Amino acid sequence: MRKLIYDFSVSLDGYINDRDGRIDWSDPDEELHMFHNDRYRNLEISLHGRRLYELMAEYWPHVHADAHPIERDFAELWTNKPKYVFSRTLTEVHWNSTLIRENAVEKVRELKAAGDGVMEIGGANLAASILPHDLVDEYQVFVLPVILGGGTPMFPSLPKRTRLRRVETREFNTAVMSRYVVDR
Repeated sequence: MRKLIYDFSVSLDGYINDRDGRIDWSDPDEELHMFHNDRYRNLEISLHGRRLYELMAEYWPHVHADAHPIERDFAELWTNKPKYVFSRTLTEVHWNSTLIRENAVEKVRELKAAGDGVMEIGGANLAASILPHDLVDEYQVFVLPVILGGGTPMFPSLPKRTRLRRVETREFNTAVMSRYVVDR
């Protein structure tokens, strides 16, 4: 069965974007960007909510040839990685993406059962629909030293506790990453 990871950069007060939906405060430095590239390289599939997909599609397929090599590397990784985009409003997706319009929970269950690799879920709204169904196996939280005071929280209100076990903590110049596995 595939492992599902929920990962995000998050402010110290738990938000993935600010009140205006901006994420400019979370731009990674070179060290963290390379870590994300390597992490993304090892994924089999990436699951995106609509907003995350639109944000990524607006930038990564259009990175210029004179951009930093780390950015060019990620642009190639992102455009080529198989992606499932969950949206009821989009009519089409591109860059090796498949549009899923209904029943995200069942599709995620199906994708988990269809292989033994690793996939990630990105997008707070998509994750909020999946988290109550005990489908996430690991959390990777990249805490950045900023307090936003509002925005979209990384975690929604949930109907029950989820026990986690910390398996790794790593310091970067611009963030602290903690990995937690679900203690089932």
